[in-house]
Amino acid sequence: MTDKRMVVDDEVIDSGDIQAIIDPVWLSVDIYSDEETYRRSLSKFSKPQQYVITMWWYMAEVNNGGHDQFYFNSTGIVWEDALYGFGKVGLGEIQQILKESVDRFNCLPDKDRYKRQEQLDGLDFEDLDSRFYELQENMDIEAVLLTYIRNNRAEFYFDGMVKGLE
Repeated sequence: MTDKRMVVDDEVIDSGDIQAIIDPVWLSVDIYSDEETYRRSLSKFSKPQQYVITMWWYMAEVNNGGHDQFYFNSTGIVWEDALYGFGKVGLGEIQQILKESVDRFNCLPDKDRYKRQEQLDGLDFEDLDSRFYELQENMDIEAVLLTYIRNNRAEFYFDGMVKGLE
């Protein structure tokens, strides 16, 4: 694995490829360690980048296996940032679904993956999964995210080295 220079400029943003826009964040933020390491790695990026990456992780996990998978996997550490992000970008309906999933814990979902996995015992998110999937069918969520990115484009510019790429 080697370091690689990545650039996110107007051309990348105008391409509309959200993954390409957030790749530097995606590849740099540590969701696998503890909360302090996660926060430190996330703090290197702008707030708009932080919002989009955490929402992107949330949506990727829920689309792949529902809220249970989101919380079970290491990505569950981003729940609070994603919750705030959905409100910030104007996706209040998704924010509400995520909030309802948080409320089912009867306490805040732990940032530690293994403690959060224990908290999942007996929780059911199928209705929230269904609401999320239905919402996705009826709303162009990526278009909302792209509008947010383009309206805040300077916050997404990146020109630097990213570690660990092949």
